[in-house]
Amino acid sequence: MAEAESASPHPYAGDPVFELHVGGKMAISSTVALDGRDDLSMAYTPGVARVCEAIAEDPSLTQFYTWVPNTVAVVTDGTAVLGLGDIGPAAAMPVMEGKAVLFKQFGGVDAVPICLDTTDAEEIIETVARLAPSFGGINLEDISAPRCFEIEDRLKEMLDIPVFHDDQHGTAVVTLAALTNALKLTGRNPESTRVVISGAGAAGVAVAKILLEAGIKDLAVTDRKGVLNSERGDLTPVKRSLAALTADRTGRTGTLADVLDGADVYIGVSGGTVPEEWVATMAADAIIFGLANPTPEVHPEVARRHARVVATGRSDFPNQINNVLAFPGIFRGAFDVHATAITEGMKVAAAQALADLVGDALAEDMVIPSPFDPRVGPAVAAAVADAARRDGVARR
Repeated sequence: MAEAESASPHPYAGDPVFELHVGGKMAISSTVALDGRDDLSMAYTPGVARVCEAIAEDPSLTQFYTWVPNTVAVVTDGTAVLGLGDIGPAAAMPVMEGKAVLFKQFGGVDAVPICLDTTDAEEIIETVARLAPSFGGINLEDISAPRCFEIEDRLKEMLDIPVFHDDQHGTAVVTLAALTNALKLTGRNPESTRVVISGAGAAGVAVAKILLEAGIKDLAVTDRKGVLNSERGDLTPVKRSLAALTADRTGRTGTLADVLDGADVYIGVSGGTVPEEWVATMAADAIIFGLANPTPEVHPEVARRHARVVATGRSDFPNQINNVLAFPGIFRGAFDVHATAITEGMKVAAAQALADLVGDALAEDMVIPSPFDPRVGPAVAAAVADAARRDGVARR
């Protein structure tokens, strides 16, 4: 039936992108043979009852006798999909399928896309918590800020499995990895480097926090109204907390133009366009990461006129900050040690592992490895597993 349906004409027949998506990008397959009565009697009734009874007596046996410990739920409400915005759960499914395929391809992790028909934070939290026994981890995806912060924090408190909002932490891990090598290339150290982040949404907040964890001291985060600092009366609780950790410590205020003047590093996770005259005021050998897709905040051609290292979120320019470098290996490493959570230490370890892979190939157009480098997944997984043990969240 499925083959007949996929072979039938569809509204966008002939378009190669739509052709690739016909029938979806994934399917469920069996890991065991069902070639006769004996196979069937062990895979299903009556043999399966013995396994069920054992798990009922000791629920931890799900870690050995089900797919749960190697399976992640990829959960969205469709409110912040790629650069498309709030397009709803049905339209989000192709992206969630794609995410699931990337989990399998680059981390050997099974993933199930789940698109929820609600944008209410309480309903999302309750639904995911009720689904959690079926999964070894939860990957939250494309949920708009500021709800995404509360949803992730609450689920972390409720569940004893990894909960990870990739739009925040995947971006942060890969950004830190690339920045680590960019600082090395330009002869800078984190403690004396001036960093500006434009964008205080999910990605901006997470990037700021991981940079602070990695030793950056002079950090200013801006939104549409300027630098986040406690003098402003319009900050959300998340932004107020971030202001206390960043500009309040350095006394920086004003606009994006004000803080870019003399800055060593610009990281854009906001969209929009930064005028070239502002970019030109940055320090010599500047580092510019314009990560908005499909249009970077600073186009690479403009950035290269004023910066030594340039990165984007696009695959058609060097130094792509691509989350696929992080999330498959992070979950692989967490699953390998049956981690109860993903800690800041595990994220920093993942970033360092990525940075280290560049090695002697370090250059202006190579501060981050390719997603197709076969070393990436195993290196990130090993680093994350080791960090989980150090942080006390590993169960094996």
